[in-house]
Amino acid sequence: MELLKIGALVGGVTLSVTGATGVIAAGAEGTARPPAMVQKPGNAAGLQDWVTAFRARALAAGIDGAVFDRAMQTVSYDPQVIRRDRNQSEFTKTIWAYLETATSDLRVTNGKKALAEQADALSQIETRYGVEKEIVTAIWGLESAYGTFRGSDPVLSSLATLAYEGRRRAFFEGELLDALRILQAGDTTPARMQGSWAGAMGHTQFMPSSFQQYAEDFTGDGKRDIWSDDPRDALASTAAYLKHFGWVQGQPWGVEVRLPEGFDYLLAGRDILKTAAEWRALGVRPVTGSLGDHGPASLLLPAGAEGAAFLIYANFAVIERYNSADAYVIGVGHLADRIAGGGPIEASWPVQDRALTYDERIELQTQLTAQGFDTVQIDAKIGPLTINAVREFQLSQGLVPDGYASPRLLEALRAAAAE
Repeated sequence: MELLKIGALVGGVTLSVTGATGVIAAGAEGTARPPAMVQKPGNAAGLQDWVTAFRARALAAGIDGAVFDRAMQTVSYDPQVIRRDRNQSEFTKTIWAYLETATSDLRVTNGKKALAEQADALSQIETRYGVEKEIVTAIWGLESAYGTFRGSDPVLSSLATLAYEGRRRAFFEGELLDALRILQAGDTTPARMQGSWAGAMGHTQFMPSSFQQYAEDFTGDGKRDIWSDDPRDALASTAAYLKHFGWVQGQPWGVEVRLPEGFDYLLAGRDILKTAAEWRALGVRPVTGSLGDHGPASLLLPAGAEGAAFLIYANFAVIERYNSADAYVIGVGHLADRIAGGGPIEASWPVQDRALTYDERIELQTQLTAQGFDTVQIDAKIGPLTINAVREFQLSQGLVPDGYASPRLLEALRAAAAE
């Protein structure tokens, strides 16, 4: 199933990613941004009318009437939730700016401290689920700054507001029903059910549907408690989630590598998998150590030929199930490596570049398609289809075909259109 986590909390800062964030719906290239005002603004009275109508649907779905009434009696309309939902945009920081915060020395230091404080539990979790303790700790660090910022919005009000607003009614009604099921099971109370503005909860920011499927009672107290100051249930739940999606113990998420002079950048793509021996034969070398045989790997260039290069493995895609942004996955993986004692990324980044704006991404896709390099969709999302179109344009212009969509590439497109 698709898992959605919107408005993930990254050390107390909302990280906007395409579609949504935390345990999330992955999305490469989807639908275009909706008009600014698809629905008329709601109000408190309208929400209460909606709650009254929703009650029958909730009871038909198995929610006890008394549970519904207790949970929903304090629900209120929150216009800020609607504003934040409508203003989401694709990830707009450059990867190096994001990593500067996500894997800062302070976050690494705090991660080592958090791991030490929960060493017994995390070691048991690693043994039980086969997910390295550093990876679990890194997700904890990016989602809630190791539990220090778990979100303070009332989840029931947020979900009810979003369902009532109607832009994604079916999805948020489903999440609200799962939140009510959590309460009905006795895992927490309405007052304690707090999280992000879009309903992601606890130390590692689970949406209610993800909680229902993957949350664990690690402490054995009869409750799956991801909200309390004790993080153990949340950490075990995160490991269970990663295990479900195929985490391979002992396999890296990725390895920073150096590419040889004259490297064929058309080999950089998620769909091109090679063994360690094959990459070595092409002159690809790890920045540190030797290139171990951890299974098929593909080459990722998150900032094109002028930035860091990584060989990424199947575990990269598992972390992607948590949040589909490449920057987030690299952030988790690299933070885990740093917590385990590894060093910083060694390659430089094209810091002269900035992130393209929404309008610039639309223009880039429009220009590519108009010039015969079809992006298939004009949606401002730089996914595989757009990357392939960028490469085709770069080849036509004698540029390095690294697929990197930058302001400089947009200028080249404009110049080509003017000829």
